[in-house]
Amino acid sequence: MGKLFGTDGIRGEANRYPMDAGVAFSVGQAVAKIFKKPGHKTRVIIGKDTRISGYMLESSLEAGISSMGGISYLVRVLPTPGIAFIAESMRADAGIVISASHNPFQDNGVKIFSGSGFKLSDEQEEEIEDLMLNGKLPEMVPSAKDMGRSYRMEDAPGRYIVFLKNTFPRHLSMESMKIVLDTANGATYKVGPAAFTELGADVTVIHNNPDGLNINDNCGSQHTQSLEKLVVETGANIGLAFDGDGDRLIAVDEKGRTITGDQILIICAKVLKDEGRLSNDLLVSTVMSNLGLTLACKKYGFNYHASKVGDRYVLEDMQKMGAVIGGEESGHMIFLDHHTTGDGVLTAMQLVAAMIKEGKPLSELAAMMDVYPQALINVDVKSKPEISTLPQVVEAISQVETELGDQGRVLVRYSGTQNMCRVMVEGQSDDITEKCCKQIAEAVKTAIG
Repeated sequence: MGKLFGTDGIRGEANRYPMDAGVAFSVGQAVAKIFKKPGHKTRVIIGKDTRISGYMLESSLEAGISSMGGISYLVRVLPTPGIAFIAESMRADAGIVISASHNPFQDNGVKIFSGSGFKLSDEQEEEIEDLMLNGKLPEMVPSAKDMGRSYRMEDAPGRYIVFLKNTFPRHLSMESMKIVLDTANGATYKVGPAAFTELGADVTVIHNNPDGLNINDNCGSQHTQSLEKLVVETGANIGLAFDGDGDRLIAVDEKGRTITGDQILIICAKVLKDEGRLSNDLLVSTVMSNLGLTLACKKYGFNYHASKVGDRYVLEDMQKMGAVIGGEESGHMIFLDHHTTGDGVLTAMQLVAAMIKEGKPLSELAAMMDVYPQALINVDVKSKPEISTLPQVVEAISQVETELGDQGRVLVRYSGTQNMCRVMVEGQSDDITEKCCKQIAEAVKTAIG
């Protein structure tokens, strides 16, 4: 059996290895074991999004933790960042999230947080893998009298809503704001509307009737068409779209235009800088961010750092370099002054606060950054060899880079969670970027598709 953990936990098709009941049981055992201290029962928070497979995986994790003498607290449906918050505030030893984020309902995944609210280190994940894959767990289980138990934690959503509201400045009011929320039939379907309504906003909600199968289905941060339409129809100030597990935000301005994660980062970083709260004048994003982000950082006097793709790498670099804001173009943003991980609802709170502070519509704030035309093609692949070992792909990239010169860029990388190669090209026009992107994608397809 190969490596289990990808860039964001373990992920795969539900009810198939590695996202089956047996693996989940072993994860529960391994987490209870590695966080165990002498004379102490490991305490683990377990939460999930709205996928139908979450019930099976929740029960299996709970059983694994109990069998290793640990105690589970079941918070049921709660956004990923909500589980990180509850784990830290409860002083638990760990938090486990059952979710495949923005993937379709048939996929699921397991992400693990330490008791401090941060995702596990590579070393901790390797320790869990070692216990699971090398058959070490069965001999470690305690006797029947030392087994654990589980509890339902009914007030977790309320605690998390209070936390979210406390990140919105007390001297500001949302009473003049008309907001449309798209909760992707996912984990934010209750807490998102409640948080904004309790702060006084006039809230309309769509895609908030999860049935276990409709999470992310033509809705949420990946599909903003219905949100764009409704924002214009209702005359709303802003539309806010979350993904299935609630750690991403994509916004729609009052004219019905989608605003990228990069633009949200620039808006929020500028407010922090103006208030003297942009630590080290630094903004951290990833190599996938738009060229326009780099240019906007120069324009407004921020230092800028591009990390590897993945929120864990953004966070790592933020901590190393002393940044308080960072994120990804996809809408995954971290405000370290407020939370230990990316949080879509929290980010939405900061964006609405920025609009109120600046007294400007979102369309005007979004214009702070010019978005360069970008083409992205995802190519399904059979294997993931080093790109540099594929001569025809290297040649295609070289040809495109020569054509673009210093007016664009190319990025070719494998997905950390799927058998997919992502080809991204930025350039001066849509025509050029699409042509160049197709050229490289065809070479990838021919080589390993």
